[in-house]
Amino acid sequence: MCKPNADEHSHSHHHGNGHPHTHDAEGQTTRVRVERDVLDKNDRLAEYNRGWLAGRSVLALNLVSSPGAGKTTLLERTVRDLAAEFPVSVIEGDQETDRDAQRIRAAGCRAIQINTGVACHLDASMVARALSELAPVSGSVVFVENVGNLVCPALFDLGERAKVVVCSVPEGDDKPLKYPHMFRAGEIVLLNKMDLLAHVPFNLDRFLDGVRAVNSELRVIPISALHGDGLADWYDWIRDQVARPQRAAI
Repeated sequence: MCKPNADEHSHSHHHGNGHPHTHDAEGQTTRVRVERDVLDKNDRLAEYNRGWLAGRSVLALNLVSSPGAGKTTLLERTVRDLAAEFPVSVIEGDQETDRDAQRIRAAGCRAIQINTGVACHLDASMVARALSELAPVSGSVVFVENVGNLVCPALFDLGERAKVVVCSVPEGDDKPLKYPHMFRAGEIVLLNKMDLLAHVPFNLDRFLDGVRAVNSELRVIPISALHGDGLADWYDWIRDQVARPQRAAI
């Protein structure tokens, strides 16, 4: 498990050089219990977010990927293309800088930047604060662009309707098998940068076989955020999510 955020420093455990591990049974048990406590706390906050969103009829989608897969470019184009259909706002997650939020605002929608510092993911408490500040209107869509990382964001529910896994062909076709937890947690995969398929050693069939091996229910939409290929299917999927009733927290 990755390092908790600043609100969870009391639960922190370290794996870097100069921070020895505890290998005895008691130490292992304590670490597992602490990690479970962190995740349980996050899950409770995520359910609060889910109820908050459902009560306002707001759809939240959590975009996750490796760095450089093209999430921000995809969001820029999505914001511009769908702005006439429903209000859109964006929560941007990065360790440092507000460059992505600036790009999204320039595309024409409200955006809040969350800088996580040493943390490698967004969590439900960060998103709760951002939602309160954004105050999205009823019937709107909130996109959460998570920190670039295919590991930790799979573990942290934010209260979103679905995790959207964004991959790109330059990354290689082995990602589903190397990062299975993310592909199990996702509801849809957008395979981006298909315009580069002829120029990189990427086997589409191998990628799709890997996805099916990990999560046979996962839908894959090949796209090019730069050129617009496949985006009509992505937009139709968003429209279907908007039309579905929200599930409130129990």
